Amino acid sequence: MHQAEIAAAQAYIRLLSATRAALAEPAEAPLYLPLLTSPIEEADEALRGAGLAGNEDRLFALVRELQPSLSGSDR
Repeated sequence: MHQAEIAAAQAYIRLLSATRAALAEPAEAPLYLPLLTSPIEEADEALRGAGLAGNEDRLFALVRELQPSLSGSDR
């Protein structure tokens, strides 16, 4: 795993966490959704920089390596 790939996977994980937090309280979501702009931009830039934009299979494999709990196998 290359450093750029690690950074992209980490950016995706941060975006996922921020999205979950923003949507945790559906009534409050409209207030928090604008706060996702920065994590979205960070993830997009990191994915492009690592050559992973459009390569979801590789991205999700990297995410599973970094954070196996996101694989869904522990449910």
